[in-house]
Amino acid sequence: MHRKLLKYRNMLTVGGIEVPVDIVFERRFDTRYGITGRRITLRVPLGAPNEFVHQQLGQLQSWVQQQFEARPELRDPFILKTYKTGDLLQVGKRRYFLEVNLEDRSSHSAKLVGDTICLSLAKSSNELHRNKSIRTLLSRVVAGDFYPEVSRRVLDINDRTVQRKIQNIFLKYNHSNWGSCSSHGNVNLSTRLLFAPDDVQDYVIVHELAHLVELNHSDRFWNIVEGFVPDYREKEKWLKVNRARCDF
Repeated sequence: MHRKLLKYRNMLTVGGIEVPVDIVFERRFDTRYGITGRRITLRVPLGAPNEFVHQQLGQLQSWVQQQFEARPELRDPFILKTYKTGDLLQVGKRRYFLEVNLEDRSSHSAKLVGDTICLSLAKSSNELHRNKSIRTLLSRVVAGDFYPEVSRRVLDINDRTVQRKIQNIFLKYNHSNWGSCSSHGNVNLSTRLLFAPDDVQDYVIVHELAHLVELNHSDRFWNIVEGFVPDYREKEKWLKVNRARCDF
């Protein structure tokens, strides 16, 4: 272990599934565990000795196993997905068929032909890297297909709500959040949001547009959101409960 690092990555095997663990050293007196999406976080006091960290990893492994048994949906994001020709990908109301080809090539690519996403993959790549690349490729193709509709919705909702200037609208694969908004007027939405119901998507759009007024999560910000989406807490709950299901 390199003691000068404040954060580093480790791997644990839980129930036959490999899960990545971010070990974070920070100014604290206790130890904390957390599961978010495809990542486990172990937070330990700054300066904790190696023996203590290894002990905590052992306890963390048992804790994760208990969480997976109590809430099986937490395990789903860590299970390696496989993709083959003929598989069906349902995104919202749109259906895509997959055509997967392993070829003598140095990189991966994908294109949409009718309702079929054709994936051309380098057969020399290992399965883990290949499947990670497939998710990115699927997201990229689906984003291109949905972008005209999503950008129109963002502009329409903006006209009906905050009425602020929008510089750019981006739709890309982001696993750390559902969306973001910059002070320059750039609205970013995750393609994972396309798996959510329309009303939940609209809430996230309103949430990000509200940041064009308030670039924080102050009381004023939430008052703006609630003014346009009175039941926003229900939308937040849906996103939290169904996070693992919204992915490629």
